[in-house]
Amino acid sequence: MSPPLITHLYTADPSAHVFNGKLYIYPSHDRETDIQFNDNGDQYDMADYHVFSLESLDAYADGANSSAEPPKVTDHGVVLKTEDVPWVSKQLWAPDAACRKGKYYLYFPARDKNDMFRIGVAAGDSPAGPFVPDPEPIPGSFSIDPASFVDDDADESAYLYFGGLWGGQLQCYQAGNTPDAFDASWLGPKEPSGPGTKALFPKVAKLADDMRSFDDPVRDLVILAPETGEPIDADDHDRRFFEAAWMHKRGGVYYFSYSTGDSHYLAYATGSSPLGPFTYAGRMLEPVLGWTTHHSVVEFQGRWWLFHHDCELSGGVNHLRSVKVKEIFYDGEGRIVTEKPDE
Repeated sequence: MSPPLITHLYTADPSAHVFNGKLYIYPSHDRETDIQFNDNGDQYDMADYHVFSLESLDAYADGANSSAEPPKVTDHGVVLKTEDVPWVSKQLWAPDAACRKGKYYLYFPARDKNDMFRIGVAAGDSPAGPFVPDPEPIPGSFSIDPASFVDDDADESAYLYFGGLWGGQLQCYQAGNTPDAFDASWLGPKEPSGPGTKALFPKVAKLADDMRSFDDPVRDLVILAPETGEPIDADDHDRRFFEAAWMHKRGGVYYFSYSTGDSHYLAYATGSSPLGPFTYAGRMLEPVLGWTTHHSVVEFQGRWWLFHHDCELSGGVNHLRSVKVKEIFYDGEGRIVTEKPDE
């Protein structure tokens, strides 16, 4: 396993993007806290965002010399903090970024003044920030872990994926895909279970042209079991969606990847449309040191990279994590594999 990419701060949930030929990382910023570990995630008490960039990942490429110099990572400093956002009360969790028509957008989840997770957006003229937040969350948004995806079609169609169980409150919206459907009785480490019960789906909405609102209602992003063609069972914790949505596209195929939460895998599913349905296709990362796992996938300088985090740098403290990166590959059928296939 590669060493941490960033060592002067604790960073997690890395969203990596290539803008103007340079690789940018938008992680959450872990910090020390006296809050005890619990399944609601209160110990993940993040309060600001940094942006990082680098010119090369050659030192981490498959077959690279083990003595190669690690890449120089530039910390562009704090680009957004809790005090900047009027609606936020606490917990700036995993963010993501997007570029569309020359403007840059930072999407982020946080608890509002009523302790409900919502998703906000901030805009800027540079991928390195700073970003100016809208005064209210995105209308119709809820839960956590926003992941933006701008397609390569003529319209540059953009989408926002989101959702997270337990502390992320996704299970509180079983009555509908609007903030008004919130059911506080489901707060905490809860989710549907039992024979015949299907897993809850992540959410997706097409973004409007302004990238600050939804163009249509939030919908379920359906993930199917390949052996049945039916939605994955709620009790199938090795495959069901828990949190950490990510979308990338390769060769006309859409890859939706995610964390399975309490079973600690990074899994992925494939489909022919950014709105689904998707069919479960396998795992892309086994459990690492630490409870959470969260990632992004990006093509950079002709190679594909998996960004993720673990708790190696902190000696296993769950809420003090560090970003890592590894090269990944695709076999002849488009499956993600961790070792380079034979030619």
